[in-house]
Amino acid sequence: MDARQRGTDAEELAWQHLRAQGAKLLHRNFRSRRGEIDLIVQDRDSVVFVEVRYRGKPDYGSSAESVDSRKQQRLIACAQHYLQSNPQVARLPCRFDVIAIDGRDGSLDWIRNAFDSSE
Repeated sequence: MDARQRGTDAEELAWQHLRAQGAKLLHRNFRSRRGEIDLIVQDRDSVVFVEVRYRGKPDYGSSAESVDSRKQQRLIACAQHYLQSNPQVARLPCRFDVIAIDGRDGSLDWIRNAFDSSE
């Protein structure tokens, strides 16, 4: 299985987990010139921008650790673009979550409020 397929599978696993928790899908793989957001969901009264990370091996750190400050800044810029393009949800509270999937055992860790736009 190639890296692209693993990424697609990880995003599907993450979405299924979010859906089981009651989230509503707003957008999948939202792209702008500023970057890409894997999943955008509504969780109760909040818009949630979700970065899905999969790591097959922990050789270079965990999945969650791979969402560094540079990646966070790209996600924030992309989220701002999404909100400007979708005023119907722009009034809702927003947060940034990370879903980290460990390829060794398939465990999934949903990290709510992984970072915020002021960091």
